[in-house]
Formats: sequence, structure tokens, C-alpha cells
Amino acid sequence: MSRLGLPVFVLLGALLTLGDLTTAWGQTPPPAIQGLDKLTPEERALAERNLERWQRLTPEERQRLLENYRHWKSMTPEEREAARQNYRRFRQLTPDQRAQILKDFQHWNELPRERQQELQQAYDRWQRLPQERRDRIQQRLHQWEQMTPEERERVLRNQERWRQMTPEERERIRERWQQMTPEERERLRQQRQQQRRGGQQ
Repeated sequence: MSRLGLPVFVLLGALLTLGDLTTAWGQTPPPAIQGLDKLTPEERALAERNLERWQRLTPEERQRLLENYRHWKSMTPEEREAARQNYRRFRQLTPDQRAQILKDFQHWNELPRERQQELQQAYDRWQRLPQERRDRIQQRLHQWEQMTPEERERVLRNQERWRQMTPEERERIRERWQQMTPEERERLRQQRQQQRRGGQQ
């Protein structure tokens, strides 16, 4: 997922939809237009002002557009302002960066609704974490990105060993680590680093 965060894609979709809906003005609709009879009066008026675009959309695109619009209408003023700021930032990105975000957004729209909900819940959990915890996770992610393939492989092997331990074994390791002084912990880290360097030579 992009580092801009999950809600950016959702809000960006709403804003892009609004941009499409509000650019054309002053068109007079013919007597019967497919799909308009199912809209609220406000939605119908907006679609009629952008009639040519509405008629070019597939039924699936119209449904997605309406969902985005309804999502926008359900947002608080603060959420809308955050969305506007995200959109302004989006407009300031390079063409390549914008293309990547739109590609990610398209991928998001193609996900099953259940997967979208899972990702949204994970993002919500992330937002609820204390800032200190988020900073630690971001730091570890940065460290992971700086690792060589060999170092990543070693980390994954260690994680697998940890998963295979019994709860009692894990608890013993935690207790041993907590009983160590900061100096002992640092010595242990240095020993492990030396062992890894020796194994790489």
C-alpha cells in the first residue's frame, strides 16, 4: 500500500468523482435518461448538469460514482477538508507519482468488498496506535528496506523460529531479555552482529 495511506485512496476517489460531476454546466436533459430515475433529486440535478459524462458511463461506473458521491456527502466537514488537502497534495505530485496513486486507487476499487473492509480495519487499528508505537514500526520498516536480501532472509528465519516456539519458550526468552541490563543487551547485539559478519565472510 502507498505510504500516503488508505483513506487517501477513498477520499481521492470521492474528489475525482466530484471533479467529474461538477465541471460541465448548463446542459438541458432529454425527457428520459437511463438511470436518473433511481437517483435522489440532488443526485439527479448533479448528473443532469453533467449529462454527457453521465451518459458515457457504464452502469458499473455510475454505481461507483454514486457510492463515492454518497460517501463524500456522509463525511464530516473535517474529513472533507482533509480530503481537499489530500487532493491539493495530489495535484502537486509529479506525473509519475500521480500515475502510481491512480494505479493503486484502481487496484483498490478492484478488490472484493471484504478485502477492502479488512484493509480499512487494519488502517483504523494503525491510526489508533500511540504515536511512539507507530514511530517504532516505521523505524523497523525503514530498517527492513535498508537490509540486504541475506539480512532479510535471516530476519524471516528468526521470525519463523519464534512462531514455532511454545508460549513457555517465548515467555522464558522475554523474561531473560527483561532481566538483562542495557549494557548486557548491547553486548549481545554486538556479538550477534559480529557473528553475522563472520558468517558473511
